[in-house]
Amino acid sequence: MPGAPYEFPDPAAADDEGLLAIGGDLSPGRLLAAYEQGIFPWYDAGLPPLWWSPNPRAVIEPHTLHVSRSLARVLRKGSFRVTWNQAFEAVMRACGQRERGTWILPEMIEAYVGLHRMGHGHSVEVWSGDQLVGGLYGVQRGALFAAESMFHRATDASKVALVHAVTELTASGIELFDVQMMTAHLASMGAIEVPREAYLQRCREASEKTVGLQILK
Repeated sequence: MPGAPYEFPDPAAADDEGLLAIGGDLSPGRLLAAYEQGIFPWYDAGLPPLWWSPNPRAVIEPHTLHVSRSLARVLRKGSFRVTWNQAFEAVMRACGQRERGTWILPEMIEAYVGLHRMGHGHSVEVWSGDQLVGGLYGVQRGALFAAESMFHRATDASKVALVHAVTELTASGIELFDVQMMTAHLASMGAIEVPREAYLQRCREASEKTVGLQILK
């Protein structure tokens, strides 16, 4: 229930689908405790928070990131302007505008904007002129960055956001770039799956480290 201690069952004990717990709240302490343990919330309107730690987990390593020739041309051309943490809430709201519904509910936006204000939530924005045309947001705990969602309103804009996020965060000390669950799009960008046990070990080690993201200063 809301206000309960920030405790979760052992994520290693969940089945492969990964549903671990039901209920609780989206307070900053609970969210941060979840990410430190390799757990994230994901649920639909009308349901209590559902907490997940699926097996396997999808991550992007610096050496697996795939940039196609066409995307490399877009990056070299500089068609887009890329910023950090200039429009966190706008990125979240854009990510939530999906035809088939969304888990990015009003309470999720409020909670993650709160994390952003505390310095734990970060966004990458992709602009065409003064128009926000793509972006990505996620949560940082030490050397862990858990990417939550991304969007595009212009061709390749979300890919540009992802490439900047992986390369610049890695250069700033992030050691584990988590993308939660594999999709065809993420696979095309170089995401790989790792066993949950290995992910949880890396997650614990990464979240305990102190990393100051120079790109955000």
